[in-house]
Amino acid sequence: MTDTQANGAKTGPAHAYILLDRTGSMSGIWAEALGSVNAYVHALAKPEDGAAPEPGEKVTLAVFDHQAGLQFDVLRRAVALADWKDVSDADATPRGMTPLFDAIARIVALAESDQPARAIVVIMTDGEENSSSEVTRDGARAALDRARAKGWEVVFLGADFAKFGDAAAVGVLRSKAMAMSPGMFEDTMNLLAKKTRRYYSAASAPVDFDEADRKASGEDDVKNRKGG
Repeated sequence: MTDTQANGAKTGPAHAYILLDRTGSMSGIWAEALGSVNAYVHALAKPEDGAAPEPGEKVTLAVFDHQAGLQFDVLRRAVALADWKDVSDADATPRGMTPLFDAIARIVALAESDQPARAIVVIMTDGEENSSSEVTRDGARAALDRARAKGWEVVFLGADFAKFGDAAAVGVLRSKAMAMSPGMFEDTMNLLAKKTRRYYSAASAPVDFDEADRKASGEDDVKNRKGG
């Protein structure tokens, strides 16, 4: 492989970027959301098939909310899988509103500064955009378009939330967006880890969700309860 791919991304270990909504409405599912993030990293570190991760694979986790402006806190920055320390309430607790577009632009900027050959951006939220002040919908879409142009994967997970208007508005295809019912977060993130691992090993393998995945995540339960 060359030092730089044709799309401009440098070669090197894969990197997962997790953008977690920590707004006030996440309070009732916060512990489960954090546990599912930890489960995702552990599953990446120890795949079920026993294959060893590529040396140097990393994870970045950022949380966001709005309080007199965007609050974007990077809780884990480019952490090697083997060095991951579980995230907990001691790191962050829910508060504020939902500047989703601002936060998307920030997480993509972090990824662009790293320029991994392969990356997945996982956006987990329980609500709709309501307070961005730095970036418009079109700006957030442009950021994700740049990520997708590099061959990076972008997925949108609704945490007990099944309205995907904001995801569609920033170019996230329905096949890459899925609702998760409470009680199903960890199983869903373990499933995502398997798909992430396949993408890492063969960049042509997209991270998509099918009907079996939606059933396993409890998406219909969320739609029925929330009217999504």
